[in-house]
Amino acid sequence: MKKLCFIILLLFFVGASAQQIPRFNPDTIKTITLDSVVNIKAKRLNIETFIDAIINDTSFYEAFRNMKKYTFIAENRVFTYDKKNKVDGKIYRKIRHNNDGPYKMEYLVKEDAGKIYKKNGKYQLYTVEMFDYIFMNAYNTDFAPAAAPSTGKKGGNEGYKDKLKTLIFNPGRPIKGIPFIGSKTEIFTANMRQYYDYTFYSGTYLDSIPVYRFKVSVKPDLSKWTKDGIMIKELVTIFDKRNFEILGRYVDMKYSNMLFDFDVQMNIEMSYFNEVKLPTKITYQGNWDYPLKKEERASFLVLHKDYRLGNSK
Repeated sequence: MKKLCFIILLLFFVGASAQQIPRFNPDTIKTITLDSVVNIKAKRLNIETFIDAIINDTSFYEAFRNMKKYTFIAENRVFTYDKKNKVDGKIYRKIRHNNDGPYKMEYLVKEDAGKIYKKNGKYQLYTVEMFDYIFMNAYNTDFAPAAAPSTGKKGGNEGYKDKLKTLIFNPGRPIKGIPFIGSKTEIFTANMRQYYDYTFYSGTYLDSIPVYRFKVSVKPDLSKWTKDGIMIKELVTIFDKRNFEILGRYVDMKYSNMLFDFDVQMNIEMSYFNEVKLPTKITYQGNWDYPLKKEERASFLVLHKDYRLGNSK
């Protein structure tokens, strides 16, 4: 059952719009201002232009790899909720990732409150354990992958992490080895496109960067039965107009079957530091449930700042 839980949780960590879950939202930082719908003919853009860029982009992945070269500060906030969506647990970590010499992770602040840990010292929620595993480096790992997403077969945790990489860095591709889910991420096939609307907006990111906002969303006039069978409800991608690189990715997913039930939104954003693109914000809101376990409700906010090229050897 824990292995099933691990697989389901990987689906949550994929890559903006308003949060769908009605409760406290730790992400209050507005980074993009929209202007208007883009005239596709005038701009010589079409759906295929954006889809091809999403499928073939490698710069989003490289931005995470580039973090290993920098010293920076990470502020991580985690909130857990009861059945009434009232906050019942909080975690705050301020961490310096130091790449001046041999890599060191230094905790500047560690604060916990509420129902966070079990009596044995482990986290109450598996969602939070996974967050710690991926973002806070508690198990000698980090979010930046050591190798590009691959299609080779791997076992155990390495196989699950490989699925995670595909979900984040190659949205729209199938995820093999996940029962009832694998093909539902493949939203750009000819068959799946009939269920989605596509819109293009012009905007400004971080007050100065001209961008396109490409939104793929489930058509509102579909039957309830059809909508319920579509896992990815919305995929939003932010493109830098100047070089067509991806600066942001938002995913809204909701799905239910006999084995599990989840409702998740996640947003990942980048910015430039001396012309190098690096991650600056990651947010997550999610509820998930599976048989014989307590329903888990949590939200995360990760902010990276003060990037400085390290002197690691």
